[in-house]
Amino acid sequence: MIQLTINGLQASFEKGTTLLEAARFLGFPIPTLCHMEGLSPYGACRLCVVQIGDGPGAKLVSSCTYPVEEGIRVRTASSRVIRARRMIIELLLASCPQSKVIQDLASEHGVRQQRFRQEHETCILCGLCVRMCEEQMAAGAIGFRGRGEHRTIGTPFDITSEKCRQCGGCIYVCPTCQLRCTYTAPEKAICGGCANLQPPCLEKERFDDMMCFMEPCVACEIKKN
Repeated sequence: MIQLTINGLQASFEKGTTLLEAARFLGFPIPTLCHMEGLSPYGACRLCVVQIGDGPGAKLVSSCTYPVEEGIRVRTASSRVIRARRMIIELLLASCPQSKVIQDLASEHGVRQQRFRQEHETCILCGLCVRMCEEQMAAGAIGFRGRGEHRTIGTPFDITSEKCRQCGGCIYVCPTCQLRCTYTAPEKAICGGCANLQPPCLEKERFDDMMCFMEPCVACEIKKN
């Protein structure tokens, strides 16, 4: 067993357990987008970042791909982690502002602006559809093509694959296909229509971590002034 500390709580886990699995087992919520139970970890969206260590030597890692290590100290909701997640959500909104999944993440994490060039893409390259097709449907009909900014998902040579059974699994897991929001203008990139209550503790200078991990934080006695 490997012993580590998560948000001040010491616990032991089996070798090979990821930080995401460990944190969620202890009841600490971590948002994810490219992660799904039953599919291999991919670490594409980086939304599940957590902080390892303290001080100048601290680092952010994707918890869905990072295995537990002996003696490390993990923080899942430090101010640095929250800032990183909000920045990632802004970038995702710049790519796919019409995705309700991303809009809900923005509302949940208090993102109220989007400062990057609007793209209105239909894919964020999370790889969920590729892994679903290969690992769960045993088809492998689609995959990644190209590199860098030219990277896309599709079939070889854009020819319909004979292995595709039209099961719809790829659409089922796609965060940009499930539900669509209607806001398309850059100035309305964040509708906020599904906004949730936010924990105000992180906005207080004396706190560097969230005070509790309730979802949403409705029992917090610290009020916004």
